[in-house]
Amino acid sequence: MRTLDDLDVKGRRVLVRADLNVPLDGETITDDGRIRASVPTIKALAGRGAKVVVCAHLGRPKGQVNPKYSLRPVAARLGELLGQDVAFATDVVGDSARATVEALQDGQVALLENLRFEPGEDSKDDAARGAFAEQLAGLAELYVGDGFGAVHRKHASVYDVPKILPHAAGGLIVAEVEVLRKLTEQPERPYVVVLGGAKVSDKLGVIANLLTKVDRLLIGGGMAYTFLKAQGHEVGRSLLQEDQLDQVRGFLSEAAERGVELVLPVDVLAATEFAADAEHEVVEATAIPADREGLDIGPKTRELFAAKLADAKTVFWNGPMGVFEFDAFSGGTRAVAEALIASDAFTVVGGGDSAAAVRGLGLPEDGFSHISTGGGASLEYLEGKTLPGLAALEE
Repeated sequence: MRTLDDLDVKGRRVLVRADLNVPLDGETITDDGRIRASVPTIKALAGRGAKVVVCAHLGRPKGQVNPKYSLRPVAARLGELLGQDVAFATDVVGDSARATVEALQDGQVALLENLRFEPGEDSKDDAARGAFAEQLAGLAELYVGDGFGAVHRKHASVYDVPKILPHAAGGLIVAEVEVLRKLTEQPERPYVVVLGGAKVSDKLGVIANLLTKVDRLLIGGGMAYTFLKAQGHEVGRSLLQEDQLDQVRGFLSEAAERGVELVLPVDVLAATEFAADAEHEVVEATAIPADREGLDIGPKTRELFAAKLADAKTVFWNGPMGVFEFDAFSGGTRAVAEALIASDAFTVVGGGDSAAAVRGLGLPEDGFSHISTGGGASLEYLEGKTLPGLAALEE
C-alpha cells in the first residue's frame, strides 16, 4: 500500500477522502474526534504545497440535498484545527466545487459539500457510481484515502475514485491497518476482547472469528441479555434478540470446546424504564425482575471485568457496557475504560460508541494505545472480511 511519501504533491490538486461524520446538535459539533484524527494527513499535504480538496459524508441524507446534513459547520471546525481558512464548496461536483478547487493556491485547503447529497456516491449500480466517481476524480490529479470509518463501504469516493487516479493511503489509514494487523496476526497473550453495545446481530461475524483467536471474551451491554437468556435465565424487559438465541447457544458451546473463557455479567442495574432518571436497583444477572430492564453492568461485574483485564497483554474493546449517555448508567463503561487505562496491555478502543464514550466521560485519550475512528470498519476487518476501500488502495 503506497503512502503519502510515495506521492509528489507540490502544486497538484489532491483529493482526500476523509471521515468527518461527526455528531451534530443543530449546527454544533458535539464530538470532533474524527475531525481531529483527519488533521495530520491534511496538514502534511498542505505543508508540502498540495492544493488539498477534502471530501467526506455526514449522516444518511439518501442522495438528497438536506441542510441538516451540511458539512459547513465541519469546514469551520477543520479550519480552526488546521489554523488556516478552509474554503467551502456548496455542492460536490457542480459549479461551486469546480470554482472553489480552481481558486486554490498551493498549501490551501477546500472542503466539498456532503458526498451523500449525490445519489451516485452510494449507488448499488456500478455504472451510476462510476459516472459520479469520474466527476469527482475530475476535480483532482491525485487521490489519498484517509477515511478509515468508510473503507468497508463500496462507495464511489472510497472504492471507484482510487481506480481512476494515482493514489495512496493517508496516515490515519496506515495507522489503523497497522493496529488491526497487531490484533489479528500475532497478538501478545493473554488476548482479551470486550464486546458491548445493543445487538448481538451486529457482531455475529466478529464473535465467530474471535472465538478462534482470543483467550477471553467479556460480554456486556445490551447484547449480554441475549447470552443470559440463551443460558436459560430471566431477563425481564431487557433488550433481547429472540431470533439470535440459537446462534448464541452455539457461541457458548464453541467457547467451551475451544477453551475460550466467555465472561458474562454477574449483576446488573435493573431499571423500571429506559430513562435517565429511572428508578433502579442492583440485581443478580440471573434473576432480573420481570418488570425491569438491565441498563448497565453492576458493581460486582465491574470488579470481575477489571480482574479479567488485569493480566491481559492485548485488549480490543468495542461497545459500551450500558446506556453511558445517562449518568446513572455510565459506571460500567467507565469501569472498563479505566481498567484498560490501568493495564500494561496494548489496548485498542474500537471506534463508534466506545470512542464517543471515552470522550464523553472525559477520560484521557492517550490512556489507550489506539482509539479507532471506524467502528464498523474495525469489526469487519476483525471478521476477516475484505474491505473495498483498502482493496482499492492496495491495487
